Amino acid sequence: MNLLNAVHKRVAERERAVMADHIKLRKAAGTYSIRAGGAVLGESANVIELSEGDSAPVLYVPRSDLAMAFFDSSDHTTHCPHKGDASYFTIQAKSGPIKNAAWSYETPKAGLEDIAGHLAFYPDKVTVEQT
Repeated sequence: MNLLNAVHKRVAERERAVMADHIKLRKAAGTYSIRAGGAVLGESANVIELSEGDSAPVLYVPRSDLAMAFFDSSDHTTHCPHKGDASYFTIQAKSGPIKNAAWSYETPKAGLEDIAGHLAFYPDKVTVEQT
């Protein structure tokens, strides 16, 4: 292995170690109801809780447990150096659109593949609560 490859390997290993200390995933216990704009958007017993540093945990709900007909892809995107590129969704509620209320990491960084195919929600726009 040449020196450059060895350096890249050490950097990648260090990044994985830092991420492993910084971000934790676990299956959230129980069943959760997801509601917004007066509508029940889904119910899931397959929620993943992501804890990142000192931030409040974020719940990721599988798309298969959501009524995706309420969700329209948005043009809004963001980048997280630890998780990757996030795409956003607007919820079409009876009371009107709830812009960029949910996000998803379509191709999350290594070690976070379990959140692919899941949506997370802004708590001031969507209620996710254990039932």
